[in-house]
Amino acid sequence: MVGPVVDMASESIEVGRHKKVLVIDDNPTIVELIRHAVGMQGKYEVVVAYDGVQGLERFYHERPDCVIVDVLMPGMDGYQVVRCIRGDTASAHTPLIILSALNGEDDQLTGLLSGVDEYIAKPFKPSTLYATLERVMQITPQEREERLERLAGEEAGGA
Repeated sequence: MVGPVVDMASESIEVGRHKKVLVIDDNPTIVELIRHAVGMQGKYEVVVAYDGVQGLERFYHERPDCVIVDVLMPGMDGYQVVRCIRGDTASAHTPLIILSALNGEDDQLTGLLSGVDEYIAKPFKPSTLYATLERVMQITPQEREERLERLAGEEAGGA
């Protein structure tokens, strides 16, 4: 009897584990707003990096469940970070969100084609960011791959 009780306890710890979200943004004020928006339900642990290079280092060290990344940062921009994550087969299906002040249609298309699941323009509503995070966490690797193939096909057909 003792065996199953121990097994069930360890399973409940894993099920109850907080999902980890990596926020990569060079603006400390924005980082705090994102931290608040993401942490408002107590479901996510937030880890932070303040530029793209540090963000990739944290990504490979922390192995987060999702990444929220700005585009305009020193050293390595958000598009480059996304391409690095998507280009690595071990991390290619990590949920990714760009949160950027670049809000033109071309900017959003570039972001989506780089491989993110969602592109949110700043300023943002905390509730919108949280809902988007919840949504992208539900996307399966197959759905992500199919969407990226469709986007690439549409862009190639429109060019």
